[in-house]
Amino acid sequence: MSNMQKPPKNTPPERDPNGDPQGQQPMRPPIPNWVVIALLVGFGVLFLTRIPSIVGDPAGAAIEVPYSTFRAQVDANNVQRVEMRGSQIVGRLRNEITITGADLGSGTARRTVLFFSTILPPIEDRELLPKLNANGVTVVANDPSPSTLLLLLLNWGPLILIGLLLFWSFSRARQQQSGIFNFGQTRARRYNEEKPQITFVDVAGEDAAKAELTEMVDFLKDPDKYIRLGARIPRGVLLIGPPGTGKTLLAKAVAGEAKVPFFSLSASEFVEMFVGVGASRVRDLFTRAKAAAPSIVFIDEIDAVGRQRGAGLGGGNDEREQTLNQLLVEMDGFDARETVIVMAATNRPDVLDPALLRPGRFDRQVTVDLPDRAGREAILKVHTRDIPLSHDVRLDILAGATIGFSGADLANLANEAALSAARNGRERVIQRDFELALDRIILGSERPPLSNEHERRTVAIHEAGHALVAALTPEADPVIKVTIVPRGRALGVTQSMPSDDRRNYTKEYLFARLVVLMGGRSAEEVVLSQITSGAENDLRVATRLARDMVAQLGMNDELGPVNYGDSDRQPFLGYSMAQPRVYSEETASLIDRETKRLVEQAHNRARQLCRENRHLLEALADALMTHEIIDQQQVMDILKPALPIAGD
Repeated sequence: MSNMQKPPKNTPPERDPNGDPQGQQPMRPPIPNWVVIALLVGFGVLFLTRIPSIVGDPAGAAIEVPYSTFRAQVDANNVQRVEMRGSQIVGRLRNEITITGADLGSGTARRTVLFFSTILPPIEDRELLPKLNANGVTVVANDPSPSTLLLLLLNWGPLILIGLLLFWSFSRARQQQSGIFNFGQTRARRYNEEKPQITFVDVAGEDAAKAELTEMVDFLKDPDKYIRLGARIPRGVLLIGPPGTGKTLLAKAVAGEAKVPFFSLSASEFVEMFVGVGASRVRDLFTRAKAAAPSIVFIDEIDAVGRQRGAGLGGGNDEREQTLNQLLVEMDGFDARETVIVMAATNRPDVLDPALLRPGRFDRQVTVDLPDRAGREAILKVHTRDIPLSHDVRLDILAGATIGFSGADLANLANEAALSAARNGRERVIQRDFELALDRIILGSERPPLSNEHERRTVAIHEAGHALVAALTPEADPVIKVTIVPRGRALGVTQSMPSDDRRNYTKEYLFARLVVLMGGRSAEEVVLSQITSGAENDLRVATRLARDMVAQLGMNDELGPVNYGDSDRQPFLGYSMAQPRVYSEETASLIDRETKRLVEQAHNRARQLCRENRHLLEALADALMTHEIIDQQQVMDILKPALPIAGD
C-alpha cells in the first residue's frame, strides 16, 4: 500500500481492572473531608443562631424603643402581646405608631413601629404587670438561659472541634508517611480466584505457543510427578513476539488453566526515583510469590529493566542495574521444590542481558508470532462471540484480507465493525461494517474530498501510476483498491494485498515493491512533466527498503552476502548511546551508492512502464476523477490491453 502525503508541517509531536492492589499494609481509613466540613458548618450555624434564639425576635422585625415609650403605649391600651425575656421585653402593638429619630437614638427622622423591644429599668415597675392584666395584654415569660445540652455544646464544642481537626491532620500525615515507607513494596496485582479465569479456550491463533506452555500448566498442577524423577522445570519462560500478539493473554491463560495465583506487573513499576526501591520491590514480589506457591509471576515489557548491564550512564550504581541484579539473584535462588514460575514478555529480546537468558533463569523462550490465516479466523471467532452477526458475514474472507494483523488488531477490527453498525442503527453487524472498519484501520479515517481540481488531477495521476506499475509487474502484490479520497494524512491511497501469508521474500519480490513505490513519482514525470511533494512517504519507504536489501539481506553483488546491520535501528544500549557502526567509511560510502543505484534502477523501470502505457495511465486517472474510488476489477478492466505484455 502506498499513499500520497501532504508536504510536512512543523507540528509538535491508561490500575488493572481484573486485579486488586496488593502489598499495602492495612491502615485505618482517614476521616473523610466531608465529615470535617459538616462539623465546621454545624458549629458555625450553632453560634450564629445562639443570640436570636435567646434575645431576638423570631421574625427579626422588632424595633428597640425607650421604656417610656413602651409604658405610654401600655397606658394607652395599644399593647397586644408581650414576651418577658429576663430584663428584655419583646412585644406587638395593636396599632402602628410613629416614633421620631430622637426616641430611636439614631439618625432616622421618623419610623413606623408595630413590633418592638425594650429593656426594663433597674428599678422595678410594680404597676406594669397589673396594668398589662387590666388591659387584656397577653403576657408570656421565657427563660432566657440556654438548655444544659446547649451550654455543653457551647462550652466544649470548640475544644471538640479542635481535637477532631488535629486528629484529621495527624491521620492525613500518617497516611502520607506510610506511602513513603511503602515504596519498597511491590506493585504487583494478584488476580482473585473468584473472578472469571482466562484459559487456553480464550486464546486463539497461537497453537504452537499453547502447546509449549501446556507443560508449564502440567507442572503447576502436579509438580511431584516431575520432582520424583529428578526433573527440573524451567525457572522462567520468556514470551517473545511483536506487540499485540497476545503474550500477556497467554500468561493469564497458563494461570487460569493451572488455577494458581497470578502476580502481574510491568517492569517499569520496579524503578522509582529513590535508590534501592527497585531491588526492594523485587524481593517483596518473590517473597509473596513463594508464600502463595504454586504461583506465576508475570513481568510485562521486561526489557525496561533487563537491558544489558554496563552500558548505562550511571555505570554499576545505576538503579536499573541494581534492580536487574536483584532479579537475577531471586530467580537463581529458587529451591528445587519451589513451584514458582516466572513468565516475562518482550518484543526486544536482542537488548536483554545475557545473564537473564542463561539456563536456570529464562531458559525457555516461546515465540508468539503473528497469526496465519486459520489463526486469524479463529481469533475473529473469539472476538465476535458476543457480537450479533448477520448471515452475510464471512470471517474466512476477512481472515484472508487481514494479512499481517495481530490479535489486538483483529479485536479492534471487530469493535470498529460493531461501532459502525451502531452508528447506522442496525441490530446486527453486516459484512459492509467489517469492510468499512478494515478501510478505517488500514487507510485511515475518511476526510472531505479535495476541492482543487488541479490538485485532484495530480493525486489521480500519482495513484494511477502506483496501480499501473503494480498491475504490470508480475512479482508485485495485486492492487485491491485505489482512491483519491483523502484518508488520514494521505491525499490518496493505493492499497495492495498479497494473495497469501508471506514470511520469506525473494530479491525479485522486494525489487518489485521498489518499482511500485516509485510508480507515483514516475507517473507525475511522464504525464505532468513535473514532480510534487506527494511522493515523500514513497521515497522514504523505498530508500529504507533498498538499504535493507543492500546492507542487511545480502542482495547486492558489490557488497556480497554480508550483513552490515543498521545503526539507525539498532537497539539503544543504556540510555542514549547507540551501537557504533562496525564497518569502515569506504563501506558506508559503498552502501550509500548501491542504495541510490537500486532506487534509481526501480525508478527507471517504473518510468518506462508509465511511458509505454501512458494512455492506460491517463484512463486510470480519468476513472479516479470520475468515481474517486475504483476496485480491483475496475483496474483490471482498464489495464486489460496491457496485461499480456506484462506476462511476456
